[in-house]
Amino acid sequence: MSTLPRQSPQAYPIERIRADFPALRQQIRGKPLVYLDNAASAQKPKQVIDTLAEFYRHDFSNIHRSVHTLGERATARYEASRDTVRRFLNAAAVEEIVFVRGTTEAINLVAQSFGRSRFREGDEIVISAMEHHSNIVPWQMVCRQTGARLKVAPIDEDGALIVEEYQRLLGPRTKLVAIAHMSNALGTLNPAGELIDMAHARGIPVLLDGAQAAPHVKVDVQALDCDFYAFSGHKLYGPTGIGVLYGKRKLLEAMPPWQGGGEMIRTVTFERTEYNDLPYKFEAGTPAIAEAVGLGAAIEYIEGIGWETIAAHEHALIEYATARALEIPGLRIIGTAGEKGAILSFTLERIHPHDIGTFLDHYGIAVRAGHHCAMPVMDFFQVPATARASFGIYNTHEEVDQLMDAIREIIKVFG
Repeated sequence: MSTLPRQSPQAYPIERIRADFPALRQQIRGKPLVYLDNAASAQKPKQVIDTLAEFYRHDFSNIHRSVHTLGERATARYEASRDTVRRFLNAAAVEEIVFVRGTTEAINLVAQSFGRSRFREGDEIVISAMEHHSNIVPWQMVCRQTGARLKVAPIDEDGALIVEEYQRLLGPRTKLVAIAHMSNALGTLNPAGELIDMAHARGIPVLLDGAQAAPHVKVDVQALDCDFYAFSGHKLYGPTGIGVLYGKRKLLEAMPPWQGGGEMIRTVTFERTEYNDLPYKFEAGTPAIAEAVGLGAAIEYIEGIGWETIAAHEHALIEYATARALEIPGLRIIGTAGEKGAILSFTLERIHPHDIGTFLDHYGIAVRAGHHCAMPVMDFFQVPATARASFGIYNTHEEVDQLMDAIREIIKVFG
């Protein structure tokens, strides 16, 4: 057993937090569940589960343009969650908060509304080599539609962005930067403020993919001065099917709607349509009402723990997990940037990551195995896939020990 320190901050209420998550109380294959797949999707606290159940029992109705009591209640709760998100991101106004299905839809909205209406032949979009497919494919699609070109800022062997090369790509034809705040495959935390300042110095707007960062770091869109920010509810201990696009008001006002239908209209005739005000212009059809309410509950839950407290706990976990992993012969960590979140991607000699994931499941340990929707990252590191353990607010140092002990057992079996 390692003699490494295995302490989180003394004030961290780990037992109380774990008690809030019903899923953690089950056994998998006769073993207590060790859930280390938070970068894919996090478990839900009872406060979120109860909020969803209570909303469906008492307040559910379709929202807006309703004069009956349930409709008014549901609308009030939906819009209250929008204001919770506004506070969470420190956006200037609720009109800058658009509810979508998730980060992927948010990025596609910007690509098809902002990008398709503005990009021209020869224009350039700058992304990085660490991007999730959701921040690659939408831009490839809009490039084919408009004649724009995709430029990719490289990363180094640690998985860190080469900032000088990023800056060199910013030019007179660059019309947008779209970049991960935190890498899902590597854990790399990009210097977002610095990257935004470099782009803004040339008048280039910036979209941050915050799917991974939002559950782990305090996001202040006004301090960052990003033009767009996207994140998903399900990684933030909230429901699936709900996410957020933040956009600066002046940009959203100038953008055409992406989808047409109900709610995003003011008036409709067979000759013309007048579109609704922000943010409803981008929220066509019946939205994920209960899920938005659940997202508000999830945000309030993590804010109740406190960002500094969460950051200290997760930093202690990834430091401990990294040190323990480095003790294991044949284990290679993929992603060793100096600034990174609580993600440990790794490979083992002669053992495929899918076999690692399957074997760990027999110990009740849930990790992700595959390319993590980041195939260019796998190509860069010349691996077919990685196993990825990703930590959250309810994970413990004891669970790190269980993971490392199980990895050693895998090596014995396959060795």
